[in-house]
Amino acid sequence: MKDNIAIKVSSVSKSFRLPTEQSSGIKQAIINAFKGIKGYREQKVLRDISFEVERGDFFGIVGRNGSGKSTLLKLISQIYEPEEGKIEVNGSLVPFIELGVGFNPELTGRENVYMNGALLGFAKDEISAMYDEIVEFAELSEFMDQKLKNYSSGMQVRLAFSVAIKAQGDILVLDEVLAVGDEAFQKKCYRYFAKLKKEKKTVILVTHSMDSVQQFCNNAILVEDGEIAFSGNSAKVAQRYRELFMPTELMQKQYKKGNDGLVETDFVKAKVDLKQTREKILVDIEVQEKIKLDEDAIIGFCLDRDNGERVYRWSSDETIEGNLSFNPARVSVEIDNIFPEGVFSMFFVVKSRDRAKDYAVVNDVLQFEIMPRSDCRWGSFWKPAEKTMTSSVVKKMK
Repeated sequence: MKDNIAIKVSSVSKSFRLPTEQSSGIKQAIINAFKGIKGYREQKVLRDISFEVERGDFFGIVGRNGSGKSTLLKLISQIYEPEEGKIEVNGSLVPFIELGVGFNPELTGRENVYMNGALLGFAKDEISAMYDEIVEFAELSEFMDQKLKNYSSGMQVRLAFSVAIKAQGDILVLDEVLAVGDEAFQKKCYRYFAKLKKEKKTVILVTHSMDSVQQFCNNAILVEDGEIAFSGNSAKVAQRYRELFMPTELMQKQYKKGNDGLVETDFVKAKVDLKQTREKILVDIEVQEKIKLDEDAIIGFCLDRDNGERVYRWSSDETIEGNLSFNPARVSVEIDNIFPEGVFSMFFVVKSRDRAKDYAVVNDVLQFEIMPRSDCRWGSFWKPAEKTMTSSVVKKMK
């Protein structure tokens, strides 16, 4: 396996035996054997799965319930073994699967922190040193001396997640951790994910949230009926998921194709304009609400190359202080024009700040091309965009 590959999954298949008829004794078992009744049936959960995750990649696995994605995660985490194929892991792996397994309901929250920390390999003094941070992250300081059986399921998982993120590993495997907790805790999870992405940690995320996939993941696969149905850039995988599984009426309200920078859904109208010079790319956005949006609604966009590579991401809540006014909201973003030549497209969103509500999710709202340096109208400094590109808000109109 190449050094730049963190995980390589090669032609992996997995089945489970499901009982269909129980034998009441040896006599019945013999009769069943003569009749050819096995007493179980085989369920093929995964079939011929192959993909690679590069070091520093934030990789998404999406699919409906029962598609096989959680089984795949347990195979990667070495909880299960594949029947066919193999999985190679290059580095230490920390799975965040079924958080809270090993907790004792008869012990207090404090005691469970020390016990769970010990299971993760921490010494007692190490747990003591990080205890206050764990409790603060979980927001459970007033409950730590209560028995765990008095906690809600959400509180238990918050505590388990807060302990688990202290574990150090080269590869992190996360399974639906954002499905629990209130809005404030989910925002903490988002900030933690952003930190992992900034630090170039190798992360595999299994989720039903297409917003999480698009916000954090570079690449993703869509698993359906035990097979990889689609793979590639996270925006394209998320769009494919929506096309396959989201109700038509919801797609019509929120997810529409762009048309030369003009966007209209049931919730907002938007106009996106892009200008280029030799040194800069200027993005001007105007969004007007058609119905009342959340006070903390945000605007965001990503730039993708035609090969699916995401080279730039911007969102108003990470750049502009305070909330936007959507009557209308006008922002201008300046980006250093240091892209390589090629065709690019813009993915555009309007969402609530916690990413729970979608007001507009639009692929290909604009397309543009960076021409060779010899063309006097355009320009490229021929530097890797993902390493050197910066942006700033140069104007926030009232």
